[in-house]
Amino acid sequence: MLYGSTYELLTKGAPHLGFKVSFVDTSNPDIVAEAIRDNTKLIFFETPANPTLKLVDIRKVAAVASENSVKTIVDNTFLTPYFQKPLELGADIVVHSATKYLNGHGDALGGIVVSSYEEALAIRKGVLRDMGAALSPFNAFLILRGIRTLALRIERHAQNAAELAVFLKSHKAVKQVLYPGFDRNLESNPNLKKQMAGFGGMLALKIRGGVDSAVTFLNSLKLCTVAVSLGDTATLIEHPGLMTHAVIPREDREICGITDDLVRVSAGLEDVADIKADLEQALDAI
Repeated sequence: MLYGSTYELLTKGAPHLGFKVSFVDTSNPDIVAEAIRDNTKLIFFETPANPTLKLVDIRKVAAVASENSVKTIVDNTFLTPYFQKPLELGADIVVHSATKYLNGHGDALGGIVVSSYEEALAIRKGVLRDMGAALSPFNAFLILRGIRTLALRIERHAQNAAELAVFLKSHKAVKQVLYPGFDRNLESNPNLKKQMAGFGGMLALKIRGGVDSAVTFLNSLKLCTVAVSLGDTATLIEHPGLMTHAVIPREDREICGITDDLVRVSAGLEDVADIKADLEQALDAI
């Protein structure tokens, strides 16, 4: 699945510009190949997916795209260049929400496009110049400041997320934990194991009792912050169906695994024991 606002851009904004968009399961390269038409121009996906953390084999999808003269764009926000380098795996363009891990402090807004010189020049002349989608100097300063500590921060985010994923699997109120390290395709697909140097700081859980239990859980948090962003120093937790992905029709959300019992967690930099204690007391409150 894609971030909710990305979905809305593709379903509502793209048609006004004359683009047609097809939504397919990019974790299956065969499905991607079948969906390509004579007028297909690009394939866009996130891996790990937001918020289900589903993995996509970048190398295989990029190969399918290249065989059909189609460009591949990968949203690499969740893993950052520290853990994943899509351009080295065949992608043509990589995008990041720099608001998240690259900035890392929840105090800036920005986006980054990474590509070849020719692609970057075309974007700069045809988009930045004409549409004005350029960072303010202060936002640029804050993001550059954050990038200096990215290596240190993302390692701690990933360490905490891994511990939380294991911890949450054992709680009676948790039905399922979604985490890249738990993806069943890792062992059977060597590409997936090689394309990531780490699993990042994101995970999600499905809570027994549905949306009511999920809301009780969120309202019972004390240390963790209920917020839609991610990649902050603080642990941020949200309900995709009610927050980040609320713009997506329920039936479309559920097809992609974004059910009403799903809660997304961005593991912060706090002491992991403190995060566990807060999650446990909130789950016990259900």
